Amino acid sequence: MHVAVLAPIAWRVPPRHYGGWEIAVRSLVEGLTRRGVEVTLFATADSSTSARLISVCPKPLAEDPSLAPLGKAYEFLHAAACFERAEEFDVIHNHAGSYWVCFSRLVKTPVITTLHGSAAEPWSRLIYSYYREGPYISVTDAERLLAPELTYIATIHHGVEVEEFPFGERPGEYLLFVGRIARVKGIHLAIEVAKRTGMPLILAGIVPPEEEEYFHTQVSPHIDGEQIRFIGPAEHPLRNQLYAGAYAFLHLIQYHEAFGLTMIEAMACGTPVIAIGMGSVPEIVAHGRTGFIVHGVEEAVEAVERIPRISREACRTWVAQRFHAQRMVDQHIEVYERVRLRKRDLQAQGKWSEEVMHHVPTGGGVHQERSQ
Repeated sequence: MHVAVLAPIAWRVPPRHYGGWEIAVRSLVEGLTRRGVEVTLFATADSSTSARLISVCPKPLAEDPSLAPLGKAYEFLHAAACFERAEEFDVIHNHAGSYWVCFSRLVKTPVITTLHGSAAEPWSRLIYSYYREGPYISVTDAERLLAPELTYIATIHHGVEVEEFPFGERPGEYLLFVGRIARVKGIHLAIEVAKRTGMPLILAGIVPPEEEEYFHTQVSPHIDGEQIRFIGPAEHPLRNQLYAGAYAFLHLIQYHEAFGLTMIEAMACGTPVIAIGMGSVPEIVAHGRTGFIVHGVEEAVEAVERIPRISREACRTWVAQRFHAQRMVDQHIEVYERVRLRKRDLQAQGKWSEEVMHHVPTGGGVHQERSQ
């Protein structure tokens, strides 16, 4: 089987520090390759992979300011490089967002798209509504609530190589947040919890341009270098050390998050998670076993006091059993085989070309209205 994996090009694969989609792509591609699947990865030229790598963009768009004016052009060239070679592949697996779904009816190779939370974006919802036949992979069942009308072929949780994460046998003395410094991530709430409990808080992550005002008004005034520390983006070795050494990981989100990869990374290191129960959280955190699902700051403060009841070994075991990369890879191979067999059956019936090239989704949509 030959699978094309279309990665985003905001960051390289794997990312140096931030980049949840790229982390997921790396785990999948390396796992598939170890299983003997022939994989061609379309990613930035500085990516590191054991698969065949095809690149148009020399560096990650989010890391090289000189590429910013050419960013959209590079994105289209990047996707075109994949779809121009469509006949080489049994499956094209799109991890790069909604725009490239528009190419799916132009090729005879099946195109699968993993949503990665993109259905929350209004422009993506518009595109997905035109191409609702997909098929799509959701990363949690909760993600499907963002676009219930789409045709889903599977829900496949992200997976990590648990063995790559250091295990912290004993709880540390600080609270931790790792990720995008954004209002929806509840950084201000994490700061409040730290101050009310008297525990130090370490914040590690990037500040996106659109969140700079939030950072300067709601986060920066509280950073004192002692109780509240901001260390900026943390590369993987440092980040894993932070996970393993933390008392608890705070994930006080304020939106319907599709997954939350940092939660399973923290638990893989043995660190319990305290998370607000929105979006995917109830699928990822086992309340009372690997952390606590709360509804606000008051409950989060109380949960900090109950962290010693959580077994750090149980946190790591939970991830190994439910979110291991091998499990994720097995599920993807099963999906690829189902799609490939469906194509073969339709080809035998002389229906594949018609379905791929002329399919119009049912249930409304601009395409259908114009044809009436």
